[in-house]
Parts: sequence; C-alpha cells; structure tokens
Amino acid sequence: MPIGSITRGTTGTNRLRRVDRWIATLPGLRRTADPLVVDLGYGASATTSLELHQRLSKVRPDVEVVGIEIDPARVKLASLSARPGVSFRLGGFEVPLPDGRRAAVIRALNVLRQYDESLVLENWHRCVDRLQPGGVLVEGTCNEVGRVASWVDVTADGPQTFTISLRLDGLDRPSIVAERLPKVLIHRNVEGEKVHAFLAALDKHWQYNAPLSIYAPSQRWIATAQALRADGWPVLGNKSRWRLGELTVDWHAVEPLGFAWGR
Repeated sequence: MPIGSITRGTTGTNRLRRVDRWIATLPGLRRTADPLVVDLGYGASATTSLELHQRLSKVRPDVEVVGIEIDPARVKLASLSARPGVSFRLGGFEVPLPDGRRAAVIRALNVLRQYDESLVLENWHRCVDRLQPGGVLVEGTCNEVGRVASWVDVTADGPQTFTISLRLDGLDRPSIVAERLPKVLIHRNVEGEKVHAFLAALDKHWQYNAPLSIYAPSQRWIATAQALRADGWPVLGNKSRWRLGELTVDWHAVEPLGFAWGR
C-alpha cells in the first residue's frame, strides 16, 4: 500500500519554477548515467511534472520524469497527459519505481507541509532510501504563485543545505518566507532557534541595503548575501544565483535544536 495520505493537491502553472531552476544546476543530475527524476505528490493535475521535464531537458535532454501520487483518480487523470519522458504512477513516500530503478532527484514540494512535523524525518528517510548514490531529495514549500519558496536538499548523509527563493520586486522583508518554510522549520521560527536568528539577520541586511534598490532589487539582494557572509553565516553560491532572488546556506546554520539525522 502507498505510504502517506491524500493531500489537497493544489497546483498551478509555473508554481514550481524557482525550485526547478535550482534542480537543473545539481551536479548529480548532470552527471548521472540514469537521469530519473520523481515529482512526488504532483497534485490534482500533470502540470508540475510536465513543466519539470521541460525545464530539466534543457540540461539533460535524456531526463525522465515520473510523477507519483497517492490518489488513484489523480494518477488516472494525469496519465492522459503522459508523453515520451513523462509518466505517472500510484504511490507515496515509498517511491515505487519499476525494475528496481532509483531516482537521481526526488522533488517533493508542498507535500509534507500538510503533515505533522513528527512525520518529516521518517519520510525523508523513506525517500532517501530510493535515491541513486549521490542522489538528492528536494523538499519544501512555496506560495500559490511560486514567488515565495524555500526548500531543503537531503542526501544519504542527511540535510545539506537550506535555500530560499523570492521575487525581489516589491519585497518588503525577506522574512515573508517564514510562512512558507519547510515543515521541519516552520514551527521553529521562534526565539532561540537558528532559523529565527537567520531570518532576523536577513531582514536586517535587506533593510540596511535599501538604497541599492535604485539600481535594481537584485543589487540589493547581492549586497545582502555578501553582508550575511561577512557576518559569518555560511552563505553558499555566488552572484549568478543571488541575482535570481536565491540564497542558500549550509543546513547547520538553520538546523532545529535537537535535530538528529539518526543514521
């Protein structure tokens, strides 16, 4: 039996464009001999799986996307949109794949946010066990139009990084992402937790660099990332990613108190 429960299934065109763009840069996807990518919990239509294939095929023309859903009715509907390189099947966090294949990437966006926090770690483990060596689980949340997003990438060694991606035009405070943190972090945005301190520092430097907005919001964001790094935050990446409204930090910078990977 599939592991999990049926969620709301909310989806929409271009909603996951930010995380797809990030996935396209993953070295494991570009180097693997079997570029199999799973869209876990794709929702009420085939949209996000089809878009994922379209975007990743630009860097891996031979990419194969398998959409997995726990609702049989959704699988039946999505299968009407199957095409070469994109297929759909019934399943849950056990990530059933044919012929013993394993995924290079599993993308699970807006799925675990609808579960209890206590279930996050065990389902991370289930998904990671279905990855190829060097594979990545990308798990997180975004808002309905995809302009506010965040995710964690998880490997066999545990969580590696935390990324936020925001539409910078008209952005008041980056901490708006607090509403769309991954389930593992969304209840930890309180005094004494690392993610709370990180978002406070992010807001501080975004406000300090406000004058740079006359050049472009991206210049303000780049300066914010550089200031965070200068303060000792383990900010990864470079200007090419920052100007997109992305910011990635080492997982340990936001790791919840008492968190243990347990493997």
